[in-house]
Amino acid sequence: MSPKRISRRQFLGRSIGAASAGLALPMIVPRRVLGGPGQTAPSEQITCGFIGVGGRGSSLMKEHSEAPWQTLAVCDLDKNHLAAAVKRVGAGCQGYHDFREVLDRKDIDVVYIATPPHWHALVSIAAAQAGKDVYCEKPMTKFIHEGRAVVEAMKRYGRVFQIGTGGRLGAARMRKLFASGLLGKPILIRMNRPRYNWKVREWSGQIYPRIETPPAELDYDFWLGPAPYKPYHRHRVHGSFRGYWDYDGGGFSDMGAHYFDPVQYFIGADDSGPVEIEAVAPWPPHPDAVGMWGSITYKFPGDITIKCASGEWGKDDDPADAPFIEGPKGKVWNERKADPPDLFDKLKDFPDPPRLLRWEEALRTRKEAGGNAEVSHRVATILHLGNLAIRLGRKLHWDPAKEQFIGDEEANRYVNIPMRAPWHL
Repeated sequence: MSPKRISRRQFLGRSIGAASAGLALPMIVPRRVLGGPGQTAPSEQITCGFIGVGGRGSSLMKEHSEAPWQTLAVCDLDKNHLAAAVKRVGAGCQGYHDFREVLDRKDIDVVYIATPPHWHALVSIAAAQAGKDVYCEKPMTKFIHEGRAVVEAMKRYGRVFQIGTGGRLGAARMRKLFASGLLGKPILIRMNRPRYNWKVREWSGQIYPRIETPPAELDYDFWLGPAPYKPYHRHRVHGSFRGYWDYDGGGFSDMGAHYFDPVQYFIGADDSGPVEIEAVAPWPPHPDAVGMWGSITYKFPGDITIKCASGEWGKDDDPADAPFIEGPKGKVWNERKADPPDLFDKLKDFPDPPRLLRWEEALRTRKEAGGNAEVSHRVATILHLGNLAIRLGRKLHWDPAKEQFIGDEEANRYVNIPMRAPWHL
């Protein structure tokens, strides 16, 4: 039997512990190993692999191009994207076609997932099984049951997960306001223009796209992966994939992950969700291409209603100067304008919410990040529920504890969607 392998952190920790106990050490640890001014100790180096290095993936690589981050692997199904990524990183970086080869590497600590959403769950779960921490782009998953599977995988394998949004990290003051009860009940939250741009038309799909031959540089069948087979058209991939139900949920899923993350946090719904969802949109919807919608309204436990208005279809009855948040005892337009004017001043008498950990701190402490898997799954579920209200054309009733629709067999078929073989959860 081979000796038990220990990590660099464990080795340094044992060496330092031995020195403090007055024991002789078999070696002298040089400054470049311990770290210091201008030096990053190997024990603090975070080795990364990037899976999906197109538009968003390349941005993530740029954000994590300096110490303590070290990129060892990049992966993409488009040869042009892959070649550009390898060149950008330079020496020490290996390019891969299959994400599973990246996960097989024992020298990688963290994987960044910037594929289309229909791949997010499968890659996240496989990464957790391989002992990697996961930073996943939004939305977290393509359908609801996937999200719960990711949450359980992160727990089972003890991995740190962070979603690619950070809005909640700046929402502590609003969380404190809601917890204080100063607004009273019921509460209405308006997520309308100009504060929110849902990009509805921008990320709509093409209804009658012509059939094209996939370009030689793209492995289109692998790109489809667990999604149903559909003939190739350039609009189905590379950014505009957001406009097709098989891969994403339009601008609502794309922007909604950013928008709902802080809102879900400050209303205190990180462990629950809406109970009633209703949408106003053209009928019937297209079965393949994401289309237009006017409004989506959610009712949450605790007498909280959230109304999203696209401003791109139909009519929004709210005046342009309507408050962002409205309760019987107070109104909020932003963190500088409220009624009564001293509403935020009153918060000094209430306790601050627990501090949320940023991604890097969560990696170092092995504690849950602010955008952990559970809360990110709940955010993604809100988005899926809104899109299902559009697609089904009726009011939906949701049980956030059981994560099932109430008395609606058709809607429940969308909770756990079959994957194309051989892919499965």
